[in-house]
Amino acid sequence: MPRIKSAKKALRQSRVRATHNRALRSTLRSSIKRVRSATTAAAAATAYAAAVRTLDRAARTGIIHRNTAARQKSRLAKVVKGKK
Repeated sequence: MPRIKSAKKALRQSRVRATHNRALRSTLRSSIKRVRSATTAAAAATAYAAAVRTLDRAARTGIIHRNTAARQKSRLAKVVKGKK
């Protein structure tokens, strides 16, 4: 455990940030799963729009890399296009 005051504060901050990032990553994964598990094309398109917003937000805030977000969006678009 840290002894210095600033190190104690840094530990508190990192715990809070880790919890927040974990929650955002979980939300991101759930939105991706909703696209993949959609049964109709309309449901998939709606879920895809929400997933794209979530992916872009995660990339902007540094939860995931921007290229990872682009790759995921591309793969999800392919899934949505294949649903009929």
